[in-house]
Amino acid sequence: MSDSSTTREPVAPTGGGGLAGVPGSGGDGAGDGSGRVRVRLDLAYDGTEFSGWARQPNRRTVCGVLEDTLSTVLREDVVLTVAGRTDAGVHAAGQVAHVDLPEAVDVAGLPKRLARALPADVRVFSARVVPAAFDARFAALRRHYEYRVTDAPFGAHPLRRLDTLAWPRQLDVAAMNAASGLMLGERDFCAYCRRREGATTIRELQRLEWVREGDLLTAFVSADAFCHSMVRSLVGALLAVGEGRKPVEWPASLLSLHSRSSEVTVAPPHGLSLVRVDYPADEDLAARAEITRNVRVATAG
Repeated sequence: MSDSSTTREPVAPTGGGGLAGVPGSGGDGAGDGSGRVRVRLDLAYDGTEFSGWARQPNRRTVCGVLEDTLSTVLREDVVLTVAGRTDAGVHAAGQVAHVDLPEAVDVAGLPKRLARALPADVRVFSARVVPAAFDARFAALRRHYEYRVTDAPFGAHPLRRLDTLAWPRQLDVAAMNAASGLMLGERDFCAYCRRREGATTIRELQRLEWVREGDLLTAFVSADAFCHSMVRSLVGALLAVGEGRKPVEWPASLLSLHSRSSEVTVAPPHGLSLVRVDYPADEDLAARAEITRNVRVATAG
């Protein structure tokens, strides 16, 4: 995920599973006799001081901090699978990850234990055992992002300066929404993505809508998945429409391109937050994950 919720290259599924009726789990896990359970973590973080989600050498990342802290608390190496790998500076209010843990772990007590060990800019607020078929990345149905912009003449409110972009010119929300509506549907968004080898740029954009409340504009963006820098690129193009530099039809016209557009400015990361990830009912998790993996393998080839 970057603002890319996920890339679509083939990735081997994570092993493990779950066992039903684990004390303190707050849920039922389907077991495979391995003595381990699959645990869903719901978490949030302020991305300001992080170099994104994914581990990087000599950089502070969300995944690095969480995995290291969990490994210390649980006294075993922990590897997380995340719904979407956010970029440096991007926030999350509704990130989801999964991990396979020994069945003896007090899963329900994990958030409190982690609260004492994690830094203040990342919090796990829920942990529960889920079926073995749950995959935070591949079982997801859609991801929801919000991008905050203010065109107030005085700039961003001091208490929201870390998650709201200050824009120096007045923005026409009606024009931005007209342009947004032309982008919806399953399209090739390569003009708005930073390409990754073996990854498709075809996405189904399900919602792209701007709402103004006074001087604050919020973009609500939902899709089955996002490629690298897609949300911030879409926002950058729509801001150009909003201030009158580009016509309403311009952002959609770029969808005919077969490579990234040099005309699109990527909006700064701090205005972007991952707010929710949707999953199917438990009985549909395995089917959803299989469909997603098959699509990504086929398109990557």
